[in-house]
Amino acid sequence: MILLGTASCLSMIAAGGWAQEQDDGFLGTLVLGESKREIQTDTAVPVTNIDQEEINERQANTVAELIDSVPGVSLVNGSTPQGSGINIRGFGANSTFGTDQKVLILVDGATTGAEELYRIGNQLFTDPQLYKSVSVVRGTVGSFEYGSGVVGGVVQLETKDASDLTGGEPGFRFRQTLEGYSNGNGFASSSILAWQPNTQTEFLFNYTYRDQGDQKDGDGDTIGNSSFTLPSVLAKGKYSFGDNLEHAITASWNRSTSEERDVPYDSFSTTADSFGNVDRDIETQIGILRFQYQPVENDLIDLDVNLSYSEQSIKSAYVPGSSSLEGTPFFPRIRALADATHNYETTKLTIKNTSYFQTGIASHDLRAGIEFINRERLDAASAPGGTDRRISVFAVDDVQIGDQLTITPAVRYETQDIKGDDDTAAPFNESYDNNALMGGLSARYEFNSGFAIFGGGAYTESLPIIDDLGTPLYMTQPEKSRTWEAGFSYNRGDVIAEGDVVRAKVNFYETTLWDITSYVSGRPSRPLSEVVTKGVEIEASYANAGGFYVDFNSNIVTGTETSSTGVESRWRNEPSDSARLTLGKRFGETLDVSWEIFGARSGTDSRGAATAGYGVNALRATYLPQEGVFEGFEVRAGIENIFDKNYRPNLSTRNSSGRNFKLSLAKTF
Repeated sequence: MILLGTASCLSMIAAGGWAQEQDDGFLGTLVLGESKREIQTDTAVPVTNIDQEEINERQANTVAELIDSVPGVSLVNGSTPQGSGINIRGFGANSTFGTDQKVLILVDGATTGAEELYRIGNQLFTDPQLYKSVSVVRGTVGSFEYGSGVVGGVVQLETKDASDLTGGEPGFRFRQTLEGYSNGNGFASSSILAWQPNTQTEFLFNYTYRDQGDQKDGDGDTIGNSSFTLPSVLAKGKYSFGDNLEHAITASWNRSTSEERDVPYDSFSTTADSFGNVDRDIETQIGILRFQYQPVENDLIDLDVNLSYSEQSIKSAYVPGSSSLEGTPFFPRIRALADATHNYETTKLTIKNTSYFQTGIASHDLRAGIEFINRERLDAASAPGGTDRRISVFAVDDVQIGDQLTITPAVRYETQDIKGDDDTAAPFNESYDNNALMGGLSARYEFNSGFAIFGGGAYTESLPIIDDLGTPLYMTQPEKSRTWEAGFSYNRGDVIAEGDVVRAKVNFYETTLWDITSYVSGRPSRPLSEVVTKGVEIEASYANAGGFYVDFNSNIVTGTETSSTGVESRWRNEPSDSARLTLGKRFGETLDVSWEIFGARSGTDSRGAATAGYGVNALRATYLPQEGVFEGFEVRAGIENIFDKNYRPNLSTRNSSGRNFKLSLAKTF
């Protein structure tokens, strides 16, 4: 089965590339003997980490574009911050709502994003240049220390620190990055000032400005509603004190804004429709105050207290005369959608401690904590306002038995008090109490050969959201999900030649969702009875001491949904089977050149329409001069969609961009 799946993906990617041809460390270090991305073979959790080097190289316009190379991750219109979103394993963003609450987005530990806003994308309205790493946990197994109701996965972003530039040494460092894009005449500037007055104190200020006009697809047609301007700011400071600097206090503030004028209310579409146009202002801001205590001689204490505040404000005003339904009985509903201010404020206090200890033959890495979460949603004409208060306790224990077996039990208990605004009419002003006990177990066994097997199961519940206050049944019926996973990994050096490294990880999963409130079908609309998704995620890499490397990943998935009347059909948010292959060569520490091919099978979009398969190619190069007048400069160039292929991913509502030349220049002074 695995060999057949891998062969199928390789043939898909080769066919895609051929079809297209026929269709017309901040300081920039290159490490020989390593591929682009290190596969996490040492854990049963399906997790992918994207580091600073890869962030720099991919030259992404959005965070969504940055993580679309992760197996299991699919984008909804990923090239713009508005009208786009992230879908993991068939859950998350879709063409109706910016999120279904089954993918959790964390920025420095803060929970971000809004609820089910109709036809408005809202998951990741921020700039990639603010971050030094992104981690994607797929599925439920590794989610319990982060939140409840995680069916698709968790996206964790970590902002840059001053010490990333200064190396922990006192002094000033300044980093300037300039980027340009041919498709849409895009431009980005990122300016970072880092200052360490001493070894205990550090400050960072980052201002990034990103601007893009409307892009064109592979046929040369303008992709409407694809222009944006996104200024972003990050201010961050950290102070360490005590013996061996075991105490640390960090404060940060992160803000991104956008102004859109006379754009379609439906941010997923390319032109105005019956909803008309709006003037829209979007603001996302995140504040963090964090205390860490890590005594050197006490393995039982590694305390992390994180107080976070995140706010997302989406203000829109209807543009008169822009809707074809103006003057009809339907128009008041349209006007209520268009003239609305959606505002979410989430305050969260997370107290977590990590303990390392031994019990007999077993060693423990125990992470346990408590969370207090308060989310407030401003009342709008088209959406109810209210408050969602939660208290959660969690524990995750990595139990290592000998050198080969790791068993990880995880548990989370969450209580909820959710209520509507007092001045709204019933049932929007009602209050409800819910609670849920969730958890999972995973195990991994590693053989001396570098081969390992793993498996696990997890159960979680999605507690009701403020948006559903108008439906009393939904407020007492949390959605429930169960996931089973199994797979194997391989990590070994000197396999074919001295100094080479082979890594691989294959993960099978099956997820069942029931007691559903997020998806409906039929007339009158009724919630689905069940959704079942099954898939396999494949990651593999090879690198040798001469600088040659190969990266491969693939996602093969199938899904079914069952209506309230028992009728089975294809899962409407099922992603296409896809595969990605990267071939590259590093020439010392100076040059890295790679060719990437991505292919996807034909399928069906969320509305049941057929989507064609496609293959796209990209070429990237990183040049880091090691001597001479240009020493210290970083030059990165790329060509995406080399052959100008016209295509539309099956979860997207607009065509992807055509050929795009990218160039960036950076230097740290």
